[in-house]
Amino acid sequence: MARGWESKSVESQVDDRRIAEEQKRGRTAAEELEHEHRRHGLEMSRRRIVSELQTTQSHLRRPSLEAALKHLDTEIKKLDSQ
Repeated sequence: MARGWESKSVESQVDDRRIAEEQKRGRTAAEELEHEHRRHGLEMSRRRIVSELQTTQSHLRRPSLEAALKHLDTEIKKLDSQ
């Protein structure tokens, strides 16, 4: 009888480990998806800023756009290094 109990205990531990690994992979996939969404948003913002920089004629607006572009580039680099 003890042997059957041990077998069920081992089986339970194996199942628990498998479930934990699947949950870990699920979180990793969710984190990866979040990373991709964040990067996509930053790239879209960057394209918009670059477009505005090319078309603006305001000397007052240009420094603000350049600062925004620099900030977005920094955020993209941070995101890529994670």
